[in-house]
Amino acid sequence: MKGFLSFIREQGVMGLAVGFILGGAISKVVSSLVTDIVNPLVGILLGFTANLQDASFWLAGSEIMWGHFLAVLIDFAIIAAVVYFGVHGLGLDKLDKPKEPKEKKK
Repeated sequence: MKGFLSFIREQGVMGLAVGFILGGAISKVVSSLVTDIVNPLVGILLGFTANLQDASFWLAGSEIMWGHFLAVLIDFAIIAAVVYFGVHGLGLDKLDKPKEPKEKKK
């Protein structure tokens, strides 16, 4: 059991697990924030009375949905920021055992 726990701590598995769990848990909350609050406000600022995700234009018979892309980009940026500051704020980035520098062979 000691070897297993050492492996988990040395290989950064705890940090990966914590990041995965936090990212999954907060993803729905942040997506709702972006979809229900941020996107309509950005839409108003850009002159759209409807949802930002509906903003598009036609080019050579194809609909370019730039509003949906912008909404997904905003969603990603907010999720990344929340996870980053959450991990650092809670001190979860210090759970992993620091790796000792390897000696150089001559």
